[in-house]
Amino acid sequence: MFVLEQVSMSFQDQACIRGVDLSIPAGTTTVLIGPSGCGKSTLLKLMLGLLYPDAGSVRFADQTVQPDNARALRQRMGYVIQEGGLFPHLTARENITLMARFLGWPGDVQVARVHGLRTLTDFPANALDRYPAELSGGQRQRVSLMRALMLNPDVLLLDEPLGALDPMIRRDLQNELKDVFEQLNKTVVLVTHDLGEAAWFADSIVLMRDGEIAQRGSLEDLVTSPASRFVEQFVNAQRQPEGFGA
Repeated sequence: MFVLEQVSMSFQDQACIRGVDLSIPAGTTTVLIGPSGCGKSTLLKLMLGLLYPDAGSVRFADQTVQPDNARALRQRMGYVIQEGGLFPHLTARENITLMARFLGWPGDVQVARVHGLRTLTDFPANALDRYPAELSGGQRQRVSLMRALMLNPDVLLLDEPLGALDPMIRRDLQNELKDVFEQLNKTVVLVTHDLGEAAWFADSIVLMRDGEIAQRGSLEDLVTSPASRFVEQFVNAQRQPEGFGA
Protein backbone atom coordinates (compact mmCIF):
# COMPACT_ATOMS: atom_id res chain seq x y z
CA MET A 1 0.00 0.00 0.00
CA PHE A 2 2.89 2.34 0.85
CA VAL A 3 6.48 2.11 -0.35
CA LEU A 4 9.05 4.62 0.87
CA GLU A 5 12.46 4.53 -0.80
CA GLN A 6 15.47 6.38 0.60
CA VAL A 7 13.25 9.13 2.00
CA SER A 8 15.07 12.04 3.63
CA MET A 9 13.80 15.37 4.89
CA SER A 10 15.18 18.33 6.81
CA PHE A 11 13.69 21.30 8.63
CA GLN A 12 15.88 24.40 8.69
CA ASP A 13 18.98 22.33 7.84
CA GLN A 14 18.19 19.88 10.63
CA ALA A 15 17.71 16.33 9.33
CA CYS A 16 14.52 14.75 10.67
CA ILE A 17 14.19 11.76 8.29
CA ARG A 18 17.35 10.04 7.08
CA GLY A 19 17.28 7.62 4.18
CA VAL A 20 14.21 5.63 5.28
CA ASP A 21 13.17 2.54 3.32
CA LEU A 22 9.78 1.20 4.39
CA SER A 23 7.14 -1.00 2.78
CA ILE A 24 3.66 -1.34 4.28
CA PRO A 25 1.58 -4.25 2.94
CA ALA A 26 -2.14 -3.84 2.33
CA GLY A 27 -4.48 -5.09 5.04
CA THR A 28 -1.92 -4.92 7.85
CA THR A 29 -1.47 -2.70 10.90
CA THR A 30 1.96 -1.10 11.18
CA VAL A 31 2.88 0.89 14.28
CA LEU A 32 5.55 3.61 14.23
CA ILE A 33 7.10 4.05 17.67
CA GLY A 34 10.05 5.83 19.21
CA PRO A 35 11.05 8.67 21.52
CA SER A 36 9.83 12.23 21.02
CA GLY A 37 11.41 13.90 18.01
CA CYS A 38 12.44 10.64 16.31
CA GLY A 39 10.47 11.45 13.13
CA LYS A 40 7.48 9.12 13.41
CA SER A 41 4.80 11.82 12.99
CA THR A 42 6.79 13.41 10.16
CA LEU A 43 6.89 10.05 8.39
CA LEU A 44 3.09 9.82 8.67
CA LYS A 45 2.70 13.29 7.15
CA LEU A 46 4.98 12.30 4.27
CA MET A 47 2.70 9.34 3.56
CA LEU A 48 -0.29 11.70 3.56
CA GLY A 49 1.31 14.20 1.25
CA LEU A 50 1.13 16.94 3.87
CA LEU A 51 4.92 17.12 3.58
CA TYR A 52 7.23 16.14 0.72
CA PRO A 53 10.71 14.60 0.99
CA ASP A 54 13.88 16.41 0.04
CA ALA A 55 15.14 13.14 -1.44
CA GLY A 56 13.67 9.73 -2.20
CA SER A 57 10.05 8.88 -2.98
CA VAL A 58 6.78 8.01 -1.24
CA ARG A 59 4.42 5.79 -3.23
CA PHE A 60 0.82 5.07 -2.31
CA ALA A 61 -0.99 2.35 -4.27
CA ASP A 62 1.72 2.55 -6.97
CA GLN A 63 1.43 6.34 -7.36
CA THR A 64 4.19 8.68 -6.24
CA VAL A 65 2.76 11.17 -3.75
CA GLN A 66 3.50 14.67 -5.04
CA PRO A 67 1.85 18.11 -5.04
CA ASP A 68 -0.22 17.58 -8.19
CA ASN A 69 -1.99 14.43 -6.93
CA ALA A 70 -1.75 14.61 -3.13
CA ARG A 71 -5.20 16.13 -2.66
CA ALA A 72 -6.89 13.38 -4.66
CA LEU A 73 -4.86 10.66 -2.95
CA ARG A 74 -5.72 12.03 0.50
CA GLN A 75 -9.38 11.35 -0.23
CA ARG A 76 -8.41 7.66 -0.16
CA MET A 77 -6.72 8.04 3.25
CA GLY A 78 -8.37 8.54 6.62
CA TYR A 79 -6.35 10.65 9.07
CA VAL A 80 -6.78 10.98 12.83
CA ILE A 81 -4.50 13.67 14.23
CA GLN A 82 -3.28 14.08 17.80
CA GLU A 83 -6.11 14.92 20.22
CA GLY A 84 -8.68 14.47 17.44
CA GLY A 85 -8.51 17.88 15.79
CA LEU A 86 -12.28 18.42 15.74
CA PHE A 87 -13.66 21.79 14.66
CA PRO A 88 -15.18 23.27 17.83
CA HIS A 89 -17.88 25.25 15.97
CA LEU A 90 -19.24 22.13 14.23
CA THR A 91 -21.38 19.45 15.82
CA ALA A 92 -20.21 15.86 15.94
CA ARG A 93 -22.36 15.08 12.88
CA GLU A 94 -21.01 18.08 10.99
CA ASN A 95 -17.42 17.12 11.81
CA ILE A 96 -18.02 13.56 10.61
CA THR A 97 -19.66 14.57 7.32
CA LEU A 98 -17.38 17.51 6.53
CA MET A 99 -15.64 16.01 3.48
CA ALA A 100 -18.76 14.21 2.27
CA ARG A 101 -20.62 17.54 2.22
CA PHE A 102 -17.68 19.21 0.47
CA LEU A 103 -17.76 16.48 -2.19
CA GLY A 104 -21.51 16.81 -2.63
CA TRP A 105 -22.65 13.44 -1.34
CA PRO A 106 -26.48 13.11 -1.32
CA GLY A 107 -28.01 13.67 2.08
CA ASP A 108 -29.51 10.17 2.36
CA VAL A 109 -26.12 8.61 1.61
CA GLN A 110 -24.52 10.71 4.34
CA VAL A 111 -27.21 9.70 6.83
CA ALA A 112 -26.76 6.01 6.06
CA ARG A 113 -22.98 6.22 6.32
CA VAL A 114 -23.09 8.08 9.64
CA HIS A 115 -25.52 5.48 11.01
CA GLY A 116 -23.15 2.67 10.00
CA LEU A 117 -20.14 4.39 11.53
CA ARG A 118 -22.03 5.24 14.71
CA THR A 119 -22.94 1.58 15.09
CA LEU A 120 -19.37 0.50 14.35
CA THR A 121 -17.88 2.83 16.98
CA ASP A 122 -20.68 2.45 19.56
CA PHE A 123 -21.35 6.19 19.53
CA PRO A 124 -24.68 7.36 21.04
CA ALA A 125 -27.18 8.71 18.52
CA ASN A 126 -28.25 11.52 20.86
CA ALA A 127 -24.68 12.89 20.91
CA LEU A 128 -24.39 13.47 17.16
CA ASP A 129 -25.76 17.00 17.42
CA ARG A 130 -23.55 18.01 20.35
CA TYR A 131 -20.45 20.17 19.95
CA PRO A 132 -16.98 18.78 20.80
CA ALA A 133 -16.87 20.70 24.10
CA GLU A 134 -20.04 18.83 25.13
CA LEU A 135 -18.50 15.40 24.51
CA SER A 136 -16.23 13.26 26.66
CA GLY A 137 -12.66 12.60 25.59
CA GLY A 138 -13.55 9.11 24.44
CA GLN A 139 -16.53 10.39 22.45
CA ARG A 140 -14.39 13.01 20.72
CA GLN A 141 -11.94 10.31 19.65
CA ARG A 142 -14.82 8.26 18.25
CA VAL A 143 -15.99 11.28 16.26
CA SER A 144 -12.44 11.76 14.91
CA LEU A 145 -12.34 8.11 13.88
CA MET A 146 -15.75 8.33 12.18
CA ARG A 147 -14.65 11.45 10.30
CA ALA A 148 -11.54 9.63 9.10
CA LEU A 149 -13.64 6.66 7.95
CA MET A 150 -16.49 8.66 6.36
CA LEU A 151 -15.22 8.38 2.77
CA ASN A 152 -14.44 4.65 3.23
CA PRO A 153 -10.69 5.17 2.70
CA ASP A 154 -8.24 2.49 1.62
CA VAL A 155 -5.94 3.28 4.54
CA LEU A 156 -6.26 4.72 8.02
CA LEU A 157 -3.43 6.79 9.49
CA LEU A 158 -3.54 7.70 13.18
CA ASP A 159 -1.11 10.00 15.00
CA GLU A 160 -1.15 9.13 18.73
CA PRO A 161 -4.97 8.95 18.71
CA LEU A 162 -5.26 7.89 22.36
CA GLY A 163 -2.40 9.83 23.90
CA ALA A 164 -4.53 12.47 25.66
CA LEU A 165 -6.93 10.05 27.37
CA ASP A 166 -6.84 8.78 30.92
CA PRO A 167 -5.66 5.15 31.32
CA MET A 168 -9.08 3.50 31.81
CA ILE A 169 -10.71 5.21 28.83
CA ARG A 170 -7.57 4.58 26.80
CA ARG A 171 -7.67 0.84 27.46
CA ASP A 172 -11.36 0.63 26.52
CA LEU A 173 -10.71 2.50 23.27
CA GLN A 174 -7.69 0.32 22.50
CA ASN A 175 -9.97 -2.71 22.62
CA GLU A 176 -12.64 -1.01 20.51
CA LEU A 177 -10.14 0.27 17.95
CA LYS A 178 -8.63 -3.17 17.52
CA ASP A 179 -12.11 -4.59 16.89
CA VAL A 180 -12.74 -1.85 14.31
CA PHE A 181 -9.44 -2.58 12.53
CA GLU A 182 -10.24 -6.29 12.40
CA GLN A 183 -13.79 -5.73 11.13
CA LEU A 184 -12.77 -3.31 8.39
CA ASN A 185 -9.60 -5.15 7.31
CA LYS A 186 -8.01 -1.89 6.19
CA THR A 187 -4.36 -0.93 6.00
CA VAL A 188 -3.55 0.94 9.21
CA VAL A 189 -0.49 3.00 10.16
CA LEU A 190 -0.53 4.16 13.78
CA VAL A 191 1.94 6.36 15.66
CA THR A 192 2.39 5.91 19.39
CA HIS A 193 5.09 6.32 22.03
CA ASP A 194 3.76 3.39 24.08
CA LEU A 195 5.29 -0.03 23.43
CA GLY A 196 2.40 -1.91 25.05
CA GLU A 197 -0.05 -0.12 22.76
CA ALA A 198 2.15 -0.87 19.77
CA ALA A 199 2.22 -4.57 20.64
CA TRP A 200 -1.56 -4.62 21.09
CA PHE A 201 -2.30 -3.26 17.62
CA ALA A 202 0.64 -4.13 15.41
CA ASP A 203 1.28 -6.78 12.83
CA SER A 204 4.65 -5.04 12.57
CA ILE A 205 6.40 -2.54 14.85
CA VAL A 206 8.78 0.05 13.38
CA LEU A 207 11.02 1.53 16.07
CA MET A 208 12.59 4.84 15.05
CA ARG A 209 15.52 6.85 16.36
CA ASP A 210 16.83 10.18 15.06
CA GLY A 211 14.94 9.92 11.78
CA GLU A 212 16.06 6.36 11.01
CA ILE A 213 14.53 2.92 11.49
CA ALA A 214 16.34 1.27 14.39
CA GLN A 215 14.49 -2.05 14.03
CA ARG A 216 11.36 -3.51 12.50
CA GLY A 217 9.58 -6.65 13.66
CA SER A 218 7.29 -8.06 16.32
CA LEU A 219 7.49 -7.20 20.01
CA GLU A 220 9.16 -10.56 20.53
CA ASP A 221 11.82 -9.60 17.97
CA LEU A 222 12.54 -6.36 19.80
CA VAL A 223 12.66 -8.07 23.19
CA THR A 224 14.63 -11.20 22.35
CA SER A 225 16.77 -10.01 19.42
CA PRO A 226 17.37 -6.26 19.78
CA ALA A 227 19.32 -4.85 16.85
CA SER A 228 21.22 -2.35 18.97
CA ARG A 229 21.80 -1.11 22.49
CA PHE A 230 19.23 1.63 21.84
CA VAL A 231 16.51 -0.95 21.05
CA GLU A 232 17.33 -2.85 24.22
CA GLN A 233 17.22 0.33 26.31
CA PHE A 234 13.95 1.49 24.74
CA VAL A 235 12.26 -1.85 25.46
CA ASN A 236 13.59 -2.07 29.01
CA ALA A 237 12.48 1.49 29.78
CA GLN A 238 8.86 0.56 29.01
CA ARG A 239 8.69 -2.72 30.89
CA GLN A 240 6.28 -2.70 33.82
CA PRO A 241 7.50 -3.29 37.37
CA GLU A 242 7.62 -6.90 38.49
CA GLY A 243 4.28 -8.04 39.90
CA PHE A 244 2.15 -5.77 37.68
CA GLY A 245 -0.03 -7.09 34.84
CA ALA A 246 0.81 -6.60 31.19
